[in-house]
Amino acid sequence: MSADVDVAIVGAGAAGIAAARRLAASRLSSVVVEATARVGGRAWTCDVAGLALDLGCGWLHSADRNPWTRIAEAAGFTVDRHAPAWGKQYHDLGFSQADQAAARRAYGAWAERLATAAPASDCAADALEPDGEWNAYLQAMSGFISGAGLEHISVADYRAYDTASTGCNWRAPAGYGRVITTSLPHRLDLRLSTPVNSIELVRGGVELTTPIGAIRARAAILTVSTAALAQGGIKLPPALDGWRDAAARLPLGRNEKLFLEIVGESPFASETRVIGDPRDRRTGAYYVRPFGWPVIECFMGGDSARMVEEKGPAAGFGYATDQLAALFGSSVRRNLYPLVASSWGRMTHVGGAYSYALPGHAAARKDLALPFDQRLFFAGEATHTCDFSTAHGAYESGFRAADEAIEALACRRA
Repeated sequence: MSADVDVAIVGAGAAGIAAARRLAASRLSSVVVEATARVGGRAWTCDVAGLALDLGCGWLHSADRNPWTRIAEAAGFTVDRHAPAWGKQYHDLGFSQADQAAARRAYGAWAERLATAAPASDCAADALEPDGEWNAYLQAMSGFISGAGLEHISVADYRAYDTASTGCNWRAPAGYGRVITTSLPHRLDLRLSTPVNSIELVRGGVELTTPIGAIRARAAILTVSTAALAQGGIKLPPALDGWRDAAARLPLGRNEKLFLEIVGESPFASETRVIGDPRDRRTGAYYVRPFGWPVIECFMGGDSARMVEEKGPAAGFGYATDQLAALFGSSVRRNLYPLVASSWGRMTHVGGAYSYALPGHAAARKDLALPFDQRLFFAGEATHTCDFSTAHGAYESGFRAADEAIEALACRRA
């Protein structure tokens, strides 16, 4: 086979960008093919009303060891190191100090059971206190953290992330998505709006079929979402059924962001946060005036995000406004206007937010990360065993897959 390129990278999200950066430092040629009309994947800074709003990842989690922190600062981006307002209910609205303390104790007791007496089922819901007063709160937290209810969450998987996290969370005022997308190497062969329909194993490498022609490469790195893999978004050889099965055991959670614009005089204080109803697992969480901006970031996870996915953003804006009005008073309705919303669950080439492992299937992350025949390599947040669901986990996986491809092609030359 006469190859067009050494390595074809499928997907221009954080993992694909990391792989491209690593390959740019090698002697191998590469091409990045992206199904959508933009780079970044689930990292997307949207410029609206003069503000840089992250519709995808917004916080540099484990920021003190997050490679994007170093990349951002090297590129001249400001990194804001102030602690987030999470865990503090502004003025105790709808959530008294006593109830907040009780909810924290319930969460701590549940987490302790996961660590010291994990259920044999590996199902996080089985560690809940039967009929516990704050079980709905714990389910809401699971929706925000994983995008799904605890009945769907592997204890081993949850613990792997929790143990590895440093708890350090910083922000880039210019947008996390912008930090990621502007890190693309210069003179990169990037082909947008070019979905890969199928990948075939051919003599000496692989062939990627796209609507505008085939791409022949000596190796390929797949960075597409688990939803795209599991649902057959790309036709793969039967030999890759094991990878498709692993992807199915790592579904994408439901998480959506909506931004409300604040207009006029209002009771909304900068850098504060409220949870809408801590006794309702469908509740939203609301970050008020981030960086002092006149917006409220509405975060929907699990059941509430699925509602937004099924009923549309208008229903989500209505739900968020109702919850905020219940806390701050009905008069705030005149201050709140829909601005922009994500739609990760409805996006054809994404299909959700970030991955979680089903009970009993935490090992699927290692299975999905395995190379195939030294010519197909897999990356993406879902392939990271402890930093999954994050942009830095995606980065590290892309770098790892690129290293694997470089080593494999060097061995084939020898």
